[in-house]
Amino acid sequence: MSLLTKIFIYPIKSLGGIALSQALLTRRGLEHDRRWMLVDVNGLFLTQREFPKMALLQPHIEQDKLFVTDLTTPGSVVAVPLQVSHSEVSPIMTQVFDDTCWALPVSKEADRWFSNALGTNCQLVFMPETTERQVDLKYAQPKDITSFSDGFPFLIASEASLQDLNTRLDIPVSIERFRPNLVVSGTLPWEEDNWTSLAIGGAHFYSTKPCGRCQVITIDPKTAEIGKEPLKTLATFRRKEQKVLFGLNACWDYLQSSEECVRVGDTLHK
Repeated sequence: MSLLTKIFIYPIKSLGGIALSQALLTRRGLEHDRRWMLVDVNGLFLTQREFPKMALLQPHIEQDKLFVTDLTTPGSVVAVPLQVSHSEVSPIMTQVFDDTCWALPVSKEADRWFSNALGTNCQLVFMPETTERQVDLKYAQPKDITSFSDGFPFLIASEASLQDLNTRLDIPVSIERFRPNLVVSGTLPWEEDNWTSLAIGGAHFYSTKPCGRCQVITIDPKTAEIGKEPLKTLATFRRKEQKVLFGLNACWDYLQSSEECVRVGDTLHK
């Protein structure tokens, strides 16, 4: 039997993730997933590629606030609201790869905290409901949008594929390296490459394309140390059209779904 075994959200793009037992689905992705982002003075997004320490800034949600802890500095925590209102601030233009979109500044306090934690002048922004970032139409449909993710609202990973990769590595890595939203078990290694649609419980998804990986997967999420693996080994057998592949990008087919929630233990149907 194939099952959903793990659920993760990453509220602030490129920061640490939060493991959940269940999550609400939205057109942009899982609720709260990558609705916040750090940008430089020009509005360009920041990631672990430039600032590996972002892996050690750990979010958690309590009631109506998002808290972020700097794991390298005892007692260093910042809190921000889960919603930012247009009536309180004026939007600014931000950039994620080739996409530009409007976002709302969160707070001067948050900007100071993150700038100090990363040693660079940056700003925390929030994607409001009024901003709809279109998914690449080469792979998705006009109705599909995403948050501040790299390109698609959901990333699905397979435990079997990870296990196959780990047999080739001197030191195994965890699934957290790949920053998935949904992790599934009970499949064959790499069979997700060929999925066109799937259901998790009563939630239906359609695949867009396999996920091309970058050097972020060489950053240890527990230490922020940078190595060569698993990207080096993955490139020896998972390279296609200049991309190194692991995981499957997907969109929520909400028109076909009977559920707006996924739960650990849900059955996977392909």
